[in-house]
Amino acid sequence: MTEILVLYYSRNGSVARLARQIARGVESVPGVSARLRTVPPVAPETEKTLPPVPEDGAPYAQHKDLKECAGLILGSPTRFGNMAAPMKHFLDGTSALWLSGSLAGKPAAVFTSTSTMHGGQESTLLSMMTPLFHHGMLLVGLPYTEPALTTTQSGGTPYGASHVAGTGKAPNALSKDEEALALMLGRRVAEIALKLQSGTSA
Repeated sequence: MTEILVLYYSRNGSVARLARQIARGVESVPGVSARLRTVPPVAPETEKTLPPVPEDGAPYAQHKDLKECAGLILGSPTRFGNMAAPMKHFLDGTSALWLSGSLAGKPAAVFTSTSTMHGGQESTLLSMMTPLFHHGMLLVGLPYTEPALTTTQSGGTPYGASHVAGTGKAPNALSKDEEALALMLGRRVAEIALKLQSGTSA
């Protein structure tokens, strides 16, 4: 079974919901499964240690997850137009994988969630792409042949799936277009991973 790693950090649950929808898209492709993983929060106290397994949700990612999977879909909330510190911290620790070329040639995609419509979705997606380019990964976006990309009134970009969570106490549910685009992103990465493994033209 070909596995795609869906790796994310989620503070309030919106990115996690998007990750689960992307995983459904991955698993809509026969012969492919999604491996959901998260990263631990970064504590300001340097002595503080976190439990090796989170209390709930997806398990924490290990570098072997990146090596073992045929593709990567990376998600983070926006922090001032950039990826969140926990995701950056995790990626900063992957230099051994970079030196060995373990991720080179694998497909990858990115996704994010913001509180507001113009909260920096595209710059956040681009910030997550940069280390993936350094790893030699093959970046996958969303083409305008996907109708939801032109009809969406909330999240969704050609750079990757996104969601507008809102500023209220209860985050907005994923819109129909956001759901469709997240599903499509997972499906595209899964299909491309299979084609790369079989040596057929992507």
